[in-house]
Amino acid sequence: MSTYSPQSVKKLNFLGLLALLIGFSQLSLAQIPKQYLEISVSPDKSDWVYQIGEEVEFIVSVTQSGRPIAVENVRYFVKEEKMQSLQEGPLSLKEGKATISAAGMKAPGFLRCEVFATIDGKEYRGMGTAAFEPEKIQPTVKMPEDFEAFWNAGKADLAKIPMEAKIIHVPERSTDAVDVYHVNFRNIGNSRVYGVLTVPKGGEKYPAILQVPGAGIRPYLGDLAKAGRGAIVLQIGIHGIPIDLPQNTYTNLASGALSGYPMFNIQDKDLYYYKRVYLGCIRAVDFLVSLPEYDGQNLAVQGGSQGGALSIVTAALDSRIKYLSAFYPALSDMTGYLNDRAGGWPHIFTGNNLKYHNFPKAIETLGYYDVVNFARILKTPGFYSWGFNDDTCPPTSLYSVYNQIKAPKEVFVIPETGHWTYPEQGARSDNWLFEKLKK
Repeated sequence: MSTYSPQSVKKLNFLGLLALLIGFSQLSLAQIPKQYLEISVSPDKSDWVYQIGEEVEFIVSVTQSGRPIAVENVRYFVKEEKMQSLQEGPLSLKEGKATISAAGMKAPGFLRCEVFATIDGKEYRGMGTAAFEPEKIQPTVKMPEDFEAFWNAGKADLAKIPMEAKIIHVPERSTDAVDVYHVNFRNIGNSRVYGVLTVPKGGEKYPAILQVPGAGIRPYLGDLAKAGRGAIVLQIGIHGIPIDLPQNTYTNLASGALSGYPMFNIQDKDLYYYKRVYLGCIRAVDFLVSLPEYDGQNLAVQGGSQGGALSIVTAALDSRIKYLSAFYPALSDMTGYLNDRAGGWPHIFTGNNLKYHNFPKAIETLGYYDVVNFARILKTPGFYSWGFNDDTCPPTSLYSVYNQIKAPKEVFVIPETGHWTYPEQGARSDNWLFEKLKK
C-alpha cells in the first residue's frame, strides 16, 4: 500500500481549487475548500497507520489564518468510524493546541477522532482517522452462489436488445481539436442511456474512456480535456433521462421522483434500481467499441464514489475493459452495519434506513450488487485512490473491496482526504490511464 503523509501534499489555493472542482465534478472528485476556522486532527504517526493494539495520540490544532484563536465549546469524540463514541469530553487548548491519547483497536479497522469548536456562533468540525492494519480488513457481505450466472443472464438479455444509437453533433461546444456529441442508445427495460461523447479530431484511431458518474441527478458536459489528450471519452448519466435539461429539472427529480433511488425495489434482485444501471454501463461499452474512431483495443473506465463502484462493476463484468480507475468506491460492503462496523454508501442499514430495509430479501438482493463481490471476480488492472477521513464511503468499506482484488492494483492513499481529492490524485489517475492506454 502506497501511503503518503499529509505533510507531503501541497494545499490548494482557492483558484486551483475552483479549477479542479469544475474539472472533476462530473466524476464526483470534488475538492473541499478550507474552513474559516481550521481544525486539524492528525494521528501522531506520519502515515496514520498503526499495528493492532498500538496506542495512538491525536494532535489537535485550532487556527484561523494560521494563528491560534479563541474559540468556544471545544469537545472531542473518539470512535470507530460511523460507530458510537468510545471516548469523549471537553478539550482544553493551549495556544490553540492539544493532544488526545486513545487506546488502539483490537481488530483491523479505523479509529476516528472528531473535534468540534465554535466561533461567532457557528460550529466547526475537524477529524483525523488512524488506520489499524487495514490490509487485513475482510468484508462482511456474502457471495451468492449464482452471482456470475445472474449477471451472465442479464448480459445475455441485454445483448438481444438493438442499440438504436442516436448521435447528435453539438458544434457550439466543439473545438478545433475535439468534436462534442450528445448521444443516447437503448438499454434494458425499454430505457435509454444518455451521455456526452467527445472525440479527438484528426481522423486517427484512438483509445477510449468510459466515465461513470457519482451519485445524484445532474446534467453532463463531457470531458474535452481528456479528448484533447487523444482519447475518445463517453460520459454517461445513469437515470435514463437526457443530460442537457434545465438544472431545475434535475433538482426537482432529486427531491421528488428519484429521491432515495439507491433503495428502489431493494426487495427484488431482478427489479432493483441498479440492475438497469449496471447493465447500462455494459451497453455504454457496446456503444464505444462500435465507434469507427475507436482503436479496437484500448478501453478504460473511470469514476469516483458511485462512479468508483460502477468502474469496478463494469470492468468485472466486461472483459473489453482493459484498465480501470476508481476513487473511493461506494456500494461497498453495505452489510457492515449489520456486523457492528461501518458499511458503505448509501448506508442502507443504519439510521432511519435500517427499520425499512433490514429484512432478508433486501440483504439477499444487495449480495448481487455489492462491489465486494465484483472485486472477487475482477481481472482488470486498476488504479485506486482515497483517504482515511471519508465520511461518505468509510475506509473500512473501501479496504473490504481492495483486499479482495487479485488483479494488478495500485493505490494512492492521502490519509487526510475525505470524500474529496487533491489535484495530485486526479492527475495521477489520468496519467496512469493514458500511460496504459497508449502502450
